[in-house]
Amino acid sequence: MDLDEAVRFAGEWAADWNAHDLDRITRHYSDDVVFSSPVAARIIDGSDGVVRGIKPLRAYWAEGLRRNPDLRFEVVGVYAGVDTVVINFRQQTGQLSAEVLIFRDGVVVSGMGTHGAQLS
Repeated sequence: MDLDEAVRFAGEWAADWNAHDLDRITRHYSDDVVFSSPVAARIIDGSDGVVRGIKPLRAYWAEGLRRNPDLRFEVVGVYAGVDTVVINFRQQTGQLSAEVLIFRDGVVVSGMGTHGAQLS
């Protein structure tokens, strides 16, 4: 994936999240996606932070949106690899985070949510 494609994807990704639209968010992910996040570890008992499959991932994100009705992401950096996009973003709380997304055949097959210190 080239940088222009990565930047376009990151813009769509942020717009989808900011709209809180799970259909738009999940359209980018494969049915057998594997996603890991320390937030998932807190929300999904027994998951160890790993969510497998689009239906469980959608349920996790639905719960996250329910708990954070003001959720909003601002993209602050985008990085492209061969089959990877890293989106560095600021949450509505000021916290910096990044998602590392691995693509195959145009959809995300694996993702990792990472979170930095809370900034004021």
